[in-house]
Amino acid sequence: MERFSLDMLPEGATGRILGFRLKGVIRSRLQDIGLIPGTAVTCIQKGTDLAAYRIRGAVVALRNADARGIVIQREQH
Repeated sequence: MERFSLDMLPEGATGRILGFRLKGVIRSRLQDIGLIPGTAVTCIQKGTDLAAYRIRGAVVALRNADARGIVIQREQH
């Protein structure tokens, strides 16, 4: 099983959240919007400092620095 951070997920690809390297308020905020282990996340679009992800049917923008703290496994289709 290959693990890597969410910011490394290419546009159009989907991964499943395995866990976090984040602590405190940012971790709680991400969990509040539905980012919990087992959740599927699809990268919609990447920018210089932000990326858009589809999470539970909603599109959420995350800073790349925050996405680096989310550990995922890429889904194979």
